Amino acid sequence: MLKRLFLSERNMMVAILLNAITIFLLYFPKIAYHDTLLQIDHFFVLVFLVEALVKIFILKPRNYFSSSWNKFDFFLVIVSLPSLLLPLLPDTSSLLLLRIFRLVRLFRLMKFIPNLGMIIVGLGRALRASVFVLVVLLFLNFILAIISCHFYQAIAPNYFGDPLISAYTIFQLFTVEGWNEVADAIALNTSNEWYGGLSRFFFVLVVLIGGIFGMSLANAVFVDEMTMDNNRGLEEKIDTMQEELVKIRRALEDKDSHKREHSNEKDR
Repeated sequence: MLKRLFLSERNMMVAILLNAITIFLLYFPKIAYHDTLLQIDHFFVLVFLVEALVKIFILKPRNYFSSSWNKFDFFLVIVSLPSLLLPLLPDTSSLLLLRIFRLVRLFRLMKFIPNLGMIIVGLGRALRASVFVLVVLLFLNFILAIISCHFYQAIAPNYFGDPLISAYTIFQLFTVEGWNEVADAIALNTSNEWYGGLSRFFFVLVVLIGGIFGMSLANAVFVDEMTMDNNRGLEEKIDTMQEELVKIRRALEDKDSHKREHSNEKDR
């Protein structure tokens, strides 16, 4: 009975999802310390502990810990155990953080994703291909943050008060999120119309270079590398066809050469 219950991935995924829903409900202030929800949460901690013990007993420790997923689950179970002490302690703010770690078990859903290995390989390839573009965008953000901080620190300190705030604002412009509000704030806080107009033009250039061209290029490179595997089958078929065509061409050339040799022998 225990073997069928706790060795079933489907059953344990249902338990993980129900526990995630319980944790979600516990973060509503009105029911954060509801006795029933807390008892359900503690019940799932015990369920996951029993699951680990049953698997270790049935699979034996060596086989159990040979799986990375099992090591991952066991670590999360051990980390979650102190949360059972919540009702006994007056200050539980630090222990409440341990509850969040159990949400990480939702990553077990990845085991049910088809072609997961191919997706991970594509993700790694896409990240490697995008590094150069991301580094360029980082340096561009750094330079523009310093320039903006120099010219607009006194005019709009909430956007460009120091280099870190300025870098955050420039990143916001790169995402094309509320960029016109930043330009309007500069224009409204200065009495020089030419300065305000040039500032608007400057921020339009920032959005065009970093937001539209830069981010679009990074996205294009990333997506192209991620979808490369989709064309692999077609590319293999094309390569096979090319090899066959090369063989056919060589065969025809050999046949033509034999005919020419034969005709030359007849002429002699």
